[in-house]
Amino acid sequence: MRGRTVRMAWALVGFGAMLMALSACSSASTAKQGQEENARPVLTVMAPLHFPNTPDAGLVDKLEELTGTTLSIEWVRDEIYTDKMNTALTTNSLKKATFAKYTDYILMKNSIRSGAFWEIGPYLDDYPNLKRLDEDILKQTAVDGKIYGLYTERPSSRQGIILREDWLDALGLKKPETIDGLYEVLRQFTNGDPDGNGLSDTIGLTDRDDLVFGAFKTLSSYFGTPNDWAVEGRRFVPEFETQGYMDTMNFMRKLYDEKLINADFAITSKDVQRNLLIRGKAGAYIGSMSDVARLASEARRINPDARFTLVNRIEGTDGYKVWSIPNFNGLYLFSKTAIRTEEELREILAFFDRTMDADVANLMRYGIEGRHYELEGGEIYLPEESSQLRVDEVASLYTLMIADLSNPNVMKVAEQEELSELADRLIEDNEKFIVRDPTVGLESPYYDQYGVELSKIVTDATYNYILGRLDEDGFRKEIAKWRANGGDKIIAEYEAAYFG
Repeated sequence: MRGRTVRMAWALVGFGAMLMALSACSSASTAKQGQEENARPVLTVMAPLHFPNTPDAGLVDKLEELTGTTLSIEWVRDEIYTDKMNTALTTNSLKKATFAKYTDYILMKNSIRSGAFWEIGPYLDDYPNLKRLDEDILKQTAVDGKIYGLYTERPSSRQGIILREDWLDALGLKKPETIDGLYEVLRQFTNGDPDGNGLSDTIGLTDRDDLVFGAFKTLSSYFGTPNDWAVEGRRFVPEFETQGYMDTMNFMRKLYDEKLINADFAITSKDVQRNLLIRGKAGAYIGSMSDVARLASEARRINPDARFTLVNRIEGTDGYKVWSIPNFNGLYLFSKTAIRTEEELREILAFFDRTMDADVANLMRYGIEGRHYELEGGEIYLPEESSQLRVDEVASLYTLMIADLSNPNVMKVAEQEELSELADRLIEDNEKFIVRDPTVGLESPYYDQYGVELSKIVTDATYNYILGRLDEDGFRKEIAKWRANGGDKIIAEYEAAYFG
């Protein structure tokens, strides 16, 4: 009995020793893994979230693995992104890479000039992909001739009208081709019971508190309004002093007075605007046509019979017109507070350079083969049945992609959902009649410093006119205030930069 006890004791000692050895191995392995992860460059990022979900964690893990980087991404809902970015800027708490929207870039220029961000132009030639960035687009982003950001590439104009096709059919309507035709569709969508429930519970147009990427600026194109500025002889004329702008305000005022638009559009967020369309409360959405597949997919979860279509050509006073952006919709800037050394900056630039390689770029654009897309004969197929998965798990990563439209490593789509294909075709068609902003590439230091503050005068006056709180004389008095408070100086600087 005693021998058996001794044997058991030694067995326990041996087992304990084995456990200690395994534990030591495990600790060593964990420590090694931790060292490997700590050895990776850490990239903190602030980026806008345009979709309901952040990217799938597995995709982000794969992105980290391929790029040899540890990512810490703060995703900020698009409708509050500008405020969040401004707060980070004023509190000196920017991430290493911070996305600046094209429309917000003005807010950053004074900080750029004061040395808050790294100039990256001298480094681009050291990277195989970054050195191939488009020179013209880089020049569009330049501040005082210097390059500070990596741009996210977009078509010149994705703007158009998303419509409930089943509502058109129910009311016996065709797609609108003119401004009057568009008004009639919105009127009947509101008053004609397009959903057939016998209730007066629909509106024509859903809109939000955004005069640029909401409905207003696209509608203003139809009325012949210039894109921010018109060049008349040797004069620069701001868009809000043109007849087209006044006609657009009158059209929006009519929609508001006749209750063809959500009454609180001036304070409506993008999420609420989208939900009105998704839930079948509104039949038209004016904005990026690229959103149609996602909107349709979410709408069909509520009503499987909901069908959508697109219109990009509305004939207006000057034929077909649509406003455009430069060929970037934003860019990543690199904070000198967050990035202390040149070596660290080079590591971050290396990450973005790596994202342009084929394996990483196609992961970010399309996701995982067999789950999010199919690959046949070297071509991408985007099945309808995996559409929602792509929205939920992949789509948000697109914001991290730089210069993707001209990147030869991004595979082309051979076949995709019908609505996405239609959107791509109409976006390409927009190129035939875009209206460019003549100030792109010009410098107005006064505009950079005070333009945002001054623009509030015009924005408030525009909304107040549409809502009936100002008449035409009152609106023009507000524009005179804009001129007196610095608008005339901005005009003079642009004229000097343009005409020399």
